[in-house]
Amino acid sequence: MSVYRSRHALRGPLTPDRITAVPLPLTRRGRRGYQVDDVDALLHRLAFELGKQSRQLEDVRAENQRIKRALRTWQSDHVACAIRSEE
Repeated sequence: MSVYRSRHALRGPLTPDRITAVPLPLTRRGRRGYQVDDVDALLHRLAFELGKQSRQLEDVRAENQRIKRALRTWQSDHVACAIRSEE
């Protein structure tokens, strides 16, 4: 998969404001619309960025679950130790 490149190349992560400001060149010879290759390239870039962010979000959620499990285990062990020391 190619990443969007043009003479108006976008550098860095895409944001909604940056996406709406992308200058897509119009077709030649007075036809209506945008150049298909530029639109396709931008769509590929958007799909790439969205996939990357989705994977990062999955990683963050998995790490969050791991931390929550570790905290619960630590809390259970701490309470059990406190109960034993009171006996």
